[in-house]
Amino acid sequence: MNGVLQELGRGLAEAVFPPVCVDCGGLVEGGPYRHVCYRCAPLITRVEAPFCSTCGHPFYGELAGERMCPHCESLRPAYREGRTLVLLKGPARALVHELKYHHGRHVLADMETLARENEAVMNFIRGGTLVPVPLHPRKERRRTYNQAGLLAEALARAAGGGTGVARLLRRVVDTPTQTHFDRATRRDNLKNAFALAPRAVINPGTHYILVDDVFTTGSTLNSCAGLLRQKGARQLDVVTFGHG
Repeated sequence: MNGVLQELGRGLAEAVFPPVCVDCGGLVEGGPYRHVCYRCAPLITRVEAPFCSTCGHPFYGELAGERMCPHCESLRPAYREGRTLVLLKGPARALVHELKYHHGRHVLADMETLARENEAVMNFIRGGTLVPVPLHPRKERRRTYNQAGLLAEALARAAGGGTGVARLLRRVVDTPTQTHFDRATRRDNLKNAFALAPRAVINPGTHYILVDDVFTTGSTLNSCAGLLRQKGARQLDVVTFGHG
């Protein structure tokens, strides 16, 4: 009943205040997305095989031999495999920025739709336990939510099949923003930055999938993966909304 009322309320609000495209600013009229217009939707680069098994970045053309791209050669992943839904450019970047920097929780509906459209990623995470990369409490209070946590919930809804979310990690060091740092600097900044959440229990038989909004160098995800490995996780993968 609550879901029906929410949809009704959203429909009335959009009738009075038509949604605008997060990328071009034009009105969104029709199409599969609420916040990306039909002109910008084709500009979303969805990741398809073949792709790097570590970060999910696509390979263009046929691939033989190693499944790790040059981008990941020095990463030394503490997890098994990684997947990503889209490349972080154009409308996809605009969706992430709206969620991350402009309190735009409303765009999660479009991010969930994009997830549902990628059956390969849905099969990859279905039935697993999604573990969002945590924000430091200070940053989460300022933002009022952790975007990785909201994304994990959206992915779990999209995948279904018993896919769950567990907030097993906490961030204990308030590191500076990592956006402009190279991999080595990011790795140094993230030493001892994460810990298990209070009362968190790691089951070696559970398939855990770390979730973050963006894969850039992989340093944050790998730091979280290393901690979970130390605490007993054996089946450990990662998934991100975007790569870039």
